[in-house]
Amino acid sequence: MIQFKLEGEFIPLIALLKVTGLVASGGEAQVFVEDGLVKYNGQVDFRKRLKVKVGDKVEFMGKVVEVI
Repeated sequence: MIQFKLEGEFIPLIALLKVTGLVASGGEAQVFVEDGLVKYNGQVDFRKRLKVKVGDKVEFMGKVVEVI
């Protein structure tokens, strides 16, 4: 599990995937989200502009990111 310390109110889902190193670019992250390969709090979520906040979990390619 990857723990990401949030500084601020939220981080966009695309930016979170990028900053944690799970994807190489924002464009790549958008494609994965559109294809339904990303789970947000246990559910597949297709929103590219999703605001991820403290306490949320994002799953992608077998990795889990917990926002703290």
